[in-house]
Amino acid sequence: MPSTPLPAASTITAATALREHFANVVLPMWRGPGFNATLKLPYEALDASGDQPLPAQRYRAMACARQLFTFSQAGDAEHARVLFDSLRHTFHDTDHGGWFYSVDALGIPLDTTKDLYTHAFVIFACADYARRFDSRDALDLVHTTTALIQSNFAADGDLFNAALNADFSKVTGTPLQNPLMHLTEAWLTACEATRDNVFSAALRRLASAVARHFVHAPTGCVAELPIGASGNRLEPGHQFEWYWLVKQGGALFDGTGLADALTRAFAFAQQHGVDPESGGVCAALDEFGNVKDSIRRIWAQTEYLRALACHDDPKVGAALLQQIGKFRQCFLHESGWYECKTSDGEIARPDMPSTTPYHLATAYAALPFAAESGTRS
Repeated sequence: MPSTPLPAASTITAATALREHFANVVLPMWRGPGFNATLKLPYEALDASGDQPLPAQRYRAMACARQLFTFSQAGDAEHARVLFDSLRHTFHDTDHGGWFYSVDALGIPLDTTKDLYTHAFVIFACADYARRFDSRDALDLVHTTTALIQSNFAADGDLFNAALNADFSKVTGTPLQNPLMHLTEAWLTACEATRDNVFSAALRRLASAVARHFVHAPTGCVAELPIGASGNRLEPGHQFEWYWLVKQGGALFDGTGLADALTRAFAFAQQHGVDPESGGVCAALDEFGNVKDSIRRIWAQTEYLRALACHDDPKVGAALLQQIGKFRQCFLHESGWYECKTSDGEIARPDMPSTTPYHLATAYAALPFAAESGTRS
């Protein structure tokens, strides 16, 4: 078997610069002004300067979970423990089980919807926290939340509903791509953390269901809504994200049809959804490749970096160094990052949400490391 070519030193250097910005600029923002020391929760967003939180109206469980993952991956055991405790004590519904969507500015339950997106991120963050810091309590939450999803969120065709009311008695949101993708991400992390076959079996069933109900056959893309739904769209960022996840799952996804589909989806998304000059990834396409939403969100750019970093074709992967440079120039600055830009490069959203460091962390972990820096997170 031929050996995998080592990344060029220049690519390693460029990736290292991104990680240094993250460690020296981004993480301190969320230990400091982005963290409510009274409630022990991350604020929803910081202003453009990174010095002040936006006025608090709510705190979401998903945002807390994403920050838990971010600081776990960074190896900050102390701050991760605080976030883990806050997640459990603030958002867990002791009456009906599961997790509240949000609490208000005083920490009182606000939106008591039980949504799959939130529950997936609880599993994802707790699995990573448990793996890194050997937390039995976190592992217990991974298993109990998974069991709750399988018993309460189950929908026809091996899918899962997107949302239910507080006591799980009424479906308020039918299956959607994005929560299912993050459930896939969560169970991949749980599989790695536990080596429990219950997660690998669940992943295969879910991947097959997504392939049957969400894959747009002509392009291979995973649509946002089930195929045939009105107002559907294809998001390039999600094609790149799915491509990465399927690569990480490897043989787990054999026979599901997702691997072949996502190879085509990557090519379609790159051809129609990435500006060849700026490298900007647009928000959404129609099924013919026409741009439906030209806004460029930072998370989609990070997913493109991850997909390039793991692509099978070395000719495709060769674009990684240039794309890192474009990303750094367009989306990072000395005080943080730009969340959204227009296709003309204008700032479309000046604040910095607490959910974005998760996207930066996962992307940077996928980029090449120097040999002496150890294995990837």
